[in-house]
This record gives sequence, C-alpha cells and structure tokens, in this order.
Amino acid sequence: MVSTEGPWETMQSLAPRYITWPEPGFRGIPCAMASVKDFIQKHYRHFNAAVVIDAAQAWERHLEQGGKMLLTMGGAMSTAELGISVAELIRRDKVHALSVTGANLEEDIFNLVAHNSYERLPEYRNLTPQDEKALLDRHLNRVTDTCIPEEEAMRKIEGLVLEHWLTADREGTRHFPHEYFYQLIRSGKLAPEVEIDPKDSWLLAAAEKNLPIWTPGWEDSTIGNVFVANVMKGNLSNYQLVKSGVEYMANLVEWYREVSQDSSIGFFQVGGGISGDFPICSVPLIRQDLREECPLWGYFCQISDSTTSYGSYSGAVPNEKITWGKLDVDTPSFVIESDASIVFPLIAAYLLDQ
Repeated sequence: MVSTEGPWETMQSLAPRYITWPEPGFRGIPCAMASVKDFIQKHYRHFNAAVVIDAAQAWERHLEQGGKMLLTMGGAMSTAELGISVAELIRRDKVHALSVTGANLEEDIFNLVAHNSYERLPEYRNLTPQDEKALLDRHLNRVTDTCIPEEEAMRKIEGLVLEHWLTADREGTRHFPHEYFYQLIRSGKLAPEVEIDPKDSWLLAAAEKNLPIWTPGWEDSTIGNVFVANVMKGNLSNYQLVKSGVEYMANLVEWYREVSQDSSIGFFQVGGGISGDFPICSVPLIRQDLREECPLWGYFCQISDSTTSYGSYSGAVPNEKITWGKLDVDTPSFVIESDASIVFPLIAAYLLDQ
C-alpha cells in the first residue's frame, strides 16, 4: 500500500531508529556559544574567506527581492553528507530546484538506508593498491575517506528501484531518473530501512516539496549502470523507460521560461562537471537557439578547487560566461576557491541564521 503521508512524516512515524547529533553542552560544548553566522562575519574578512560572506549576503538579497535559486551539486557531495545543509535550505525555501549528478542522486539514498555500514578511512591517503583491493574484496567502494557498502546500499536500492521500472514497463509509462526515486520515497518502502535522521536527506526534502531535479548523464552512476544491465538481460523491455538527457534539457528550458517570467533565477554551483555545465546552458539555448527573450541568470556563485582556466567549464571565471550569453555585466558573481564540503555548510548556516 502506498503511504499517504509525506516523506518526512513517513520516516518519522515508521523509522524512529535514526541517529541524532549531541545536544549543545555534550562533552563540554558550551551551550551559549556564538552562532556560526556571527563567527564567520567576525573572522571571514579578507581574501577567499571574504568571498564566502559576499556570496552568502548576495544569495540572501536575491531571495529577498523575490528571486529563486537553482543549486547544482557535482562530485561526491551526498556522500560528504552535504544533505545536512541542503535539506534545511530546501525546507526553508532557500533552494527551489536542483541539478545533480547521478551519483549524488543515488548516494543520498544510499546513506539514508545504509549509513551504519559505511566505513570511514582517516588514513585514506596512505592506502596501497593492495589495501584498495582488500576493500574491493569486502565489497566496499571508496569515495575519498568513506566506503559505501555494496550489499547494504547499492544492491538494496537496486532491488527497490527495479520494482518501479518494472511497473512502468507493464504500464507503458516513462519517467525521469529522479522521478523513480520520488516514487520510491513516496511508496514508504524505505521507511523501515532508515539509519539517519531523515531530515538530513536532501532528496527526502526535495520530494516533500516536489522540487524539479535535473540529472544529466544519469547513466554514469551505479543505478544507471544497473538499469542498462537489466535492459540488456531482458528484465526490462527498452531503454526508453527512463527519459533521456535531451528530454531533461527540454524540461529545464520549460521550467526556466515559466519561472523567469516572475522571478530572477540564481545559480549556485557546488563543484564542477556536468551538473553545472548542463543547466547553465539553458539560457543561451532559449536566447540564441530558440531566439526568444528571457532574463539571464540573476546570480552566480561557484565553489570549486579547479584550476582557473579560460575555455574550460569548471575552471572558467564568471566573466567568461558573459560572452556565452549566460551572465550579464552586472550579475552578482562569485568564485570561492575552496573545498565545498568545508565552505558550503558555512554559507548555509549564514542563510539559515544558525
């Protein structure tokens, strides 16, 4: 039976076994400590640190003026548990749409249901090839310092998502990759498996709000590979059960056309790669290929440790995007050269007044 509750209520009612962080005062943490927002305002005054404040304040102004924000996530941000910050931004209406890699889409759910079986390797820089092979033999897939357990995470979700692909096959329907995950969340099947506080899952928060998500290059992910394998083995009848990247682009263009009529749309890019490259192209597509008038992106920020490089996507400075019809001369634009897993939670804390 499909649950009539929202994802948050379902998780709370059926899966009370989640893990919570200690309350203030635990192990000597002072209860009256200053907020993160106060801390960064006092200490982040110059150079790259100052850009963190500038970008956060500009994001805040953008929203105050009625703007919307598209957040993109590349890399392994879900395994880095950026969902702790992103989910609350979604619930507080600071993020209104997302573009993520297939890995980030699935790894948020992996962490939701298999967190207790993850292994962290603090000495990951010192691993030998033999150490890596030993992890493989234990079915542990390493992402920097964190190992995702294949059986508890990937195979569990594989089986659950397959049920929804099979249903679509029988009914002759087609859906985007994220829509299958939304179906899984809303079915209530995940609830008994939850191992973290469900409010720390950005995908649960997005499902609750029914936010638009674009996942370009989804086939470059574990579950994307699983889908291809199931078609090749004959378990599923055709590849068209999952809508394609070009259909995602058309969907994004339709969304941008509609939302930009009433609101300026900002673009906050976490990391590089296709999750950012894909959605930012929607504006020149509308203006130059469809030859329609539409506003340019109204805000831009990228957190990246990519080497600055003109002509590249991930390393290009915002000014270069002006020549491609993506940003305007007066668009508030920022590049924060740092590790997103360090910087983004600080920006989120500023926006959330924490």
